[in-house]
Amino acid sequence: MKIVIIGGTGLIGSQVVKNLPENVDVLVGSPQTGVNTVTNRGVEEALTNAEVVVDVSNSPSFADEDVLTFFTSSTQNIVAASKKAGIKHLVILSVVGTDQLQKSGYFRAKKAQEDLIKASGIPYTIVQATQFFEFAGSIAAGSRVQNKIVLSTAFTQPIASAEIAAFVSERAIGEPANSTLEIGGPERVGMDKWIRYYLQVMKKPLDVVIDTNAPYFGSAIGQTTLVPVHAAFTGAIHYKDWISKSENQQ
Repeated sequence: MKIVIIGGTGLIGSQVVKNLPENVDVLVGSPQTGVNTVTNRGVEEALTNAEVVVDVSNSPSFADEDVLTFFTSSTQNIVAASKKAGIKHLVILSVVGTDQLQKSGYFRAKKAQEDLIKASGIPYTIVQATQFFEFAGSIAAGSRVQNKIVLSTAFTQPIASAEIAAFVSERAIGEPANSTLEIGGPERVGMDKWIRYYLQVMKKPLDVVIDTNAPYFGSAIGQTTLVPVHAAFTGAIHYKDWISKSENQQ
């Protein structure tokens, strides 16, 4: 079996590659390896003789127009090349709550990507994951107002990227779900509490201020927008254990 991993040099993609069985022929697709799904350079060649395509790529820019162009162009090119190559399974990584976050340009782009996959006619699996443990710093930075971090108390269920990659790898060698599968971490915690703990461990002297109307990357969120409704997989790694281990390795 040949599997093409689009975004295979990134945080999730590199781990997916390592998790796949040794008998799988893996091709890592990224601009660094000569495969650019936005410009379509090298895409058809990469998919030749492949059975599965896994797309865990992400836009280098989160500006509304840029991110929409990235996901629509990339996905259209992947779908066209997949049809030509006779791909039997498309797997993409998305985000829990995407449908409810449509005031955000990023999530409108992710929704467009999901819709293109669903309409492609190719067997597919969409994996929607909650926030990665590794994203706590980005969330804090994106919520900073002067010297304070302004967040809502909305629930999150963060998960280790290693567990996301393991789940995606399992789906890649399994049968298409032809549906969306939600995954999340083992604990449900308020966004404010999660990021406050992150700042405490990282010794960042910033106060977390609660604002029930605080947006999440430009989109209003409800109390349960960011947590799975029916999780197909729940991780076992707890954030406190993960960040403690990460700190000890630095």
